[in-house]
Amino acid sequence: MRELPGLTLTKLAVDPEMSNNVYLLRCRATGERLMVDAAAEPERLLELLGDDGLAGVVTTHQHWDHHRALAAVVDATGATTYAGAPDADAVTEQTGVRIDRRLEHGDTVTFGEVTLGVIALAGHTPGSVALVHDDGSGAPHLWTGDSLFPGGVGSTFGDAAAFQQLLGEVETKVFGTLPDATTFYPGHGDDSTLGDERPSLADWRERGW
Repeated sequence: MRELPGLTLTKLAVDPEMSNNVYLLRCRATGERLMVDAAAEPERLLELLGDDGLAGVVTTHQHWDHHRALAAVVDATGATTYAGAPDADAVTEQTGVRIDRRLEHGDTVTFGEVTLGVIALAGHTPGSVALVHDDGSGAPHLWTGDSLFPGGVGSTFGDAAAFQQLLGEVETKVFGTLPDATTFYPGHGDDSTLGDERPSLADWRERGW
C-alpha cells in the first residue's frame, strides 16, 4: 500500500502461477476507487473492495490472465468498464462483460478528483493501454500492464515487427514524455522507475526482446 499525492495505491498479487498484479486506486478526497486489471481470484478482490463500492475497472489488455475476475467484480459493483479500443471486443468475447468506454491514446479516466491519462502502447496486443497519474504535485506514477517491465518491454511472442512497434511506442510515448523520477507499476512483478530503465533502451533494441 502506498500513499500518493491525491490517491492511495493498493497492490495485490493474485494467482501464484501467473502472479498478476491488481491495483486498487482510491481518491483521497472523495473515496471513489478504480481497479486496474481484475486479473483473478475474485473472492480476494471482493474482500479487498469490501462495501465501499468501485467506480470503474480498467483492463490494460486482452490477455486472459488480466481479466478472469472482471465479470465477478463488475457483477458485484456495477463498475464502469474500460479497455483499449482495439482490444475491447476480445475482452468482451472472453469475459462476457461489455466494455463501457473504449480508450484511445490521449483519453482520460476520472474517478473522484483523480484524472489518469491514457497512453496507447500497441505491440504486446493491439489495444494495450498504460495509465499515468501526473497532477503536478510530485513525480508521475504509471501503470503499464504488460507493455513495460523492469528489464524490458512486454513479450511480442517472437514477432520482430511487433517488438519494434512496442519498443518504439514505449520510447516515444513513455520515456519521451515522462521524467526519470516516474515510478511505474507493471502487470506482473516488481515496480521500477523510468530512470532506472532508461540506460538499457539501446540494449533492449539490440537484443530484440
